[in-house]
Amino acid sequence: ATPLFLSCNPAVGLKFCALGRYLICWEEVSGYDENLNTIRTYQVCNVFEPSQNNWLLTTFIDRRGAQRIYVEIRFTVRDCSSIPNVPGSCKETFNLYYYETDAVIATKGTAFWMEAPYLKVDTIAADESFSQVDFGGRLMKVNTEVRSFGPLSKNGFYLAFQDYGACMSLLSVRVFYKKCPSVVQNFAIFPETMTGAESTSLVIARGICIPNSEEVDVPIKLYCNGDGEWMVPIGSCTCKAGFEPDNGNICRACPPGTFKSTQGPGLCLQCPPNSRSTAEAATICVCRNGYYRGDTDQPDEPCTSVPSSPRNVISIVNETSVILEWHAPRETGGRDDVVYNIVCKKCQADRRSCSHCDDNVDFVPRQLGLTETRVFISNLWAHTVYSFEIQAVNGVSNKSPYPAQHVSIDITTNQAAPSIVPIMHQISSTMNSFTLSWPQPEQPNGIILDYELRYYEKDHSEMNSTILRSQTNTARVEGLRSGTVYVVQVRARTVAGFGKYSSKMCFQTLTDELREQLPLIAGSAAAGVVFIVSLVAISIVCSRAYTKEAVYSDKLQHYSTGRGSPGMKIYIDPFTYEDPNEAVREFAKEIDVSTVKIEEVIGAGEFGEVYKGRLKLPGKREIYVAIKTLKAGYVEKQRRDFLSEASIMGQFDHPNIIRLEGVVTKSRPVMIVTEFMENGALDSFLRQNDGQFTVIQLVGMMRGISAGMKYLSEMNYVHRDLAARNILVNSNLVCKVSDFGLSRYLQDDTSDPSYTSSLGGKIPVRWTAPEAIAYRKFTSASDVWSYGIVMWEVMSFGERPYWDMSNQDVINAIEQDYRLPPPMDCPSALHQLMLDCWQKDRNVRPRFTDIVGTLDKMIRNPTSLKAVANIPPLLDRSIPDFNTFSSVEDWLTAIKMSQYRDNFLNSGFTSLQLVAQMTSEDLLRIGVTLAGHQKKILSNIQSMRVQMSQSPTTMA
Repeated sequence: ATPLFLSCNPAVGLKFCALGRYLICWEEVSGYDENLNTIRTYQVCNVFEPSQNNWLLTTFIDRRGAQRIYVEIRFTVRDCSSIPNVPGSCKETFNLYYYETDAVIATKGTAFWMEAPYLKVDTIAADESFSQVDFGGRLMKVNTEVRSFGPLSKNGFYLAFQDYGACMSLLSVRVFYKKCPSVVQNFAIFPETMTGAESTSLVIARGICIPNSEEVDVPIKLYCNGDGEWMVPIGSCTCKAGFEPDNGNICRACPPGTFKSTQGPGLCLQCPPNSRSTAEAATICVCRNGYYRGDTDQPDEPCTSVPSSPRNVISIVNETSVILEWHAPRETGGRDDVVYNIVCKKCQADRRSCSHCDDNVDFVPRQLGLTETRVFISNLWAHTVYSFEIQAVNGVSNKSPYPAQHVSIDITTNQAAPSIVPIMHQISSTMNSFTLSWPQPEQPNGIILDYELRYYEKDHSEMNSTILRSQTNTARVEGLRSGTVYVVQVRARTVAGFGKYSSKMCFQTLTDELREQLPLIAGSAAAGVVFIVSLVAISIVCSRAYTKEAVYSDKLQHYSTGRGSPGMKIYIDPFTYEDPNEAVREFAKEIDVSTVKIEEVIGAGEFGEVYKGRLKLPGKREIYVAIKTLKAGYVEKQRRDFLSEASIMGQFDHPNIIRLEGVVTKSRPVMIVTEFMENGALDSFLRQNDGQFTVIQLVGMMRGISAGMKYLSEMNYVHRDLAARNILVNSNLVCKVSDFGLSRYLQDDTSDPSYTSSLGGKIPVRWTAPEAIAYRKFTSASDVWSYGIVMWEVMSFGERPYWDMSNQDVINAIEQDYRLPPPMDCPSALHQLMLDCWQKDRNVRPRFTDIVGTLDKMIRNPTSLKAVANIPPLLDRSIPDFNTFSSVEDWLTAIKMSQYRDNFLNSGFTSLQLVAQMTSEDLLRIGVTLAGHQKKILSNIQSMRVQMSQSPTTMA
């Protein structure tokens, strides 16, 4: 409090009196207070004269920036009834006034007393009055009253006391204002702050982080209330990395030998083994010579070293293959992530010159990153010396300047039969013969002695085959029937014996009708081309029916017409067309650009912007559409790739597949027009509506997706990129499969972190089956694996599969049979269906027909969805560790409920200990009304209680 002193000015006019030497109506006298201390008082007692109006005025008081002023008055009042013969005008109260001004205006000779527009503060009455006068002061009853006024805006003010007929004394007047003192709180300094203009006002004070600390939440502020007390802290600072909290509000540097790697409330830690810090404020301890940290190692983990070499390697050679086995290193470097790499070299017989092995050498399970101490190597050359180097590496081997520790072994392969003849070509054909040729096997494994052909009519059994030998790689097959298709295979022979037969190829002899037309065909160059193409087409179609891995299988997608359901249309790959524009014309309808109206940009695709617009075709109503455009400056390949998606999409007609309206190719920009899906991509839609759908609604969404995929699989189309981001949702919550463009990416590397290109193409690792990642075997079964991931995304409301794990970590985890746990509140029946989709053996995964049937049963029998899959809270990556959070806001952000931050804080739930005691009624009271959000928050609160019960230090 700041006391201000009273002084006097003369009064004029009515009975105005001033404090000080000039006494008119108030009298300055000496007396005693209640403790018998000598004091000077001002008193007035003109009770016998009517119409009293006696004033006492202070000097000018500087307000010093205060907006509200407090006045403490200590006074005594005589009881009117104790005064003999007192008239009825006697009072026991007086009035307090103030007057605001920017300068001193009350001086001798001024009319300030009469003209000043005083503002009344209050009429002040005594709590106790006295009836007998004892000049010793022993019977005085002192009253103390405090009054306040404001807001003030001018430089200062005067106080005035009006007596209108009381017998009273002013013992003291103390004038003060209130302020919140300078304070350090939450590692932030808050300056001295005056209170507001009203007693209920809250004045915001901004904080500044103390030295060696940094902001956690912005802004950092406290509120100063009307009583000069700090309240409602918002935001905070915490000590920087390398500094620890000391005595609550000091950030002290970590001493040598310790470190602190992150900002926050944690304390400095001793350097882990094999590391050191030599200076203060270390954020990490440096590894000692010969020790390292891996890329994923945490700062509090020990530094480790590289492993020693593998031991006791043995080899088992079988013709052109070899099995290598070895023992693990004696020293692992202090790590448990030791893997093995195989370096293969092919050497001359004298071993003086070696070169790296051919790319076609196979390593099972793989060449690099082996976790087992065994590898099977095949497709080697016969009678050849090989040198194999087995390297032991771990997570820090790439940090060491020295080569990986390894052990080498030399082997010599045995004689072996030749490899398979890759393909056959038809040179000519007559009514009863055709002539074939073929290339030499890629690995003859010696001198080819001859070739053996096996052939039979396509409609007959393989048991009726005829054998033909040839000394060269051509052969004329005679004695055939006209117009007949024959199945032919060929194999090579060396001194080691026959190799395997080639894939089955089909060739046809000429018919009488075609022979008669040959002179006409020969007379036309164009017709000749048609004739040759027809022969090749016959060969390819027949080949499709007999080979699993056909010559063109590495192209995108080709399927035989015999694999679909009866009457089912089969997907035709547009990339098989010599002119891809022909595929566009066949499968996509051309739209006149005048019927398309572009309205707004809604996104950006790989080739250009995506717009929302309207389409008004003649004779049809206007509809909303999505419009993909091809940006200017494209090359022909980009145009071809862009339109290939329309060629694919145009072949599909199903309520759960995005519908193609048409294309615009005859004007600029080139466009693909599809139906408009109001709610956009499924993953972002689920995240925006977290917890707002019932299980049955979610199952309905999954049923729609599976129905669309069932249709695609029956058309023999493999999607390859099935993920929630590629599912679109309309206003009726109907889900439709979209984005049919991944096939082209399999030949183009990208930098998208959701994909990997280390195996020669773009693959969405988190959604892709292990056989598709390892061997590029994309089938409807690999799409089923991806569908299981989509189910997990739906039930977790758009959570990222495998959370923050790297792509390589995901691959390693899947190989070790790790599978995603059930999302929160996921029915056990749904999680079991996910696990079925994630079977390692693709042949035992359910088909989409089975999945649709299973989901239909669940929808018809909702009680089957009541049993919830349980998982220990601390094993569920979706439930965060309570001990990692320093505030309620951090916790809400981690569980994706930050929209309720103000609800919690404004309702007094400002600490995690208070939050842990909340009930469902508390959530309703603070405004969390959505059932899904209540369930999610309560589930995490339950987890918090479990963690608190397991952590005594937290409870303390």
